[in-house]
Amino acid sequence: MAIELHSFLKDYFTAHHCEIISNQDGVLQIQLNEKMDRALMNRPFYWHYIKNMGREGDPMQLTLITNQEIQDLKGERIHFGSPRLQQILNHLKENERFTRLFQVVQANQNTALHPWLVVNLKISYIGKHKKDEIFSIGLNLINGVMKTEMMDALHGIEFGMKISDFCYTITPIIKPQSGYKRILSVIDQYISDLDHDWAKESLETLENEMELLKHFYEDEWDEEIDQMEKELQDLKERYHPKIQVNIVNGGIFYLNGNFIN
Repeated sequence: MAIELHSFLKDYFTAHHCEIISNQDGVLQIQLNEKMDRALMNRPFYWHYIKNMGREGDPMQLTLITNQEIQDLKGERIHFGSPRLQQILNHLKENERFTRLFQVVQANQNTALHPWLVVNLKISYIGKHKKDEIFSIGLNLINGVMKTEMMDALHGIEFGMKISDFCYTITPIIKPQSGYKRILSVIDQYISDLDHDWAKESLETLENEMELLKHFYEDEWDEEIDQMEKELQDLKERYHPKIQVNIVNGGIFYLNGNFIN
């Protein structure tokens, strides 16, 4: 159900008009454009200098390694929880929360486009260890069909900001807000069906750490109690298991009725 990380990264850079130089064996080499270099590479002084000189500038290349078994290769190892992936997710969250796109259709007769609500989200399991999963879910707002790995399904389809000639949109039967609740309900059920041994392990670690701390302070004076309470609270915040669901971005995608349901 979760999107493969490598595929997600390829789709991300392709959508932002970056050239994919190489894509094989868990290694993705990307030529950034100026916009994405500015967003990801933290070179504000370089771009300020280049623009003052009246030059075009030289965006950097990125080599991202998603296959952790590969050795002796220069590049950034990227995985769920890595700083680079977090940066990419933050960029999506801050700049592209919601979109409205139409499939580009070459039509010579009236063609209906169906509205799909697409939501990309991240589930974070936080406790003794942290694990992230990225999901993409689409919901047909006409018939209620739900599709997982939606961004993979949309790969290769051309979209535009304006509707193509001879095309028209079908008014949603399911309101987007209601559809959004349906998607969250599916995610809630998915989380409920998981094995949560990780949470039990975190609680056991928390209990052990709290007992050790209390033992350390048991012969201290009363004035040390406040410090102990503060450290106990810090332990709870660190080890108490919790699950966070964060929306990365989403939108309404109008698709030809031939799109696989």
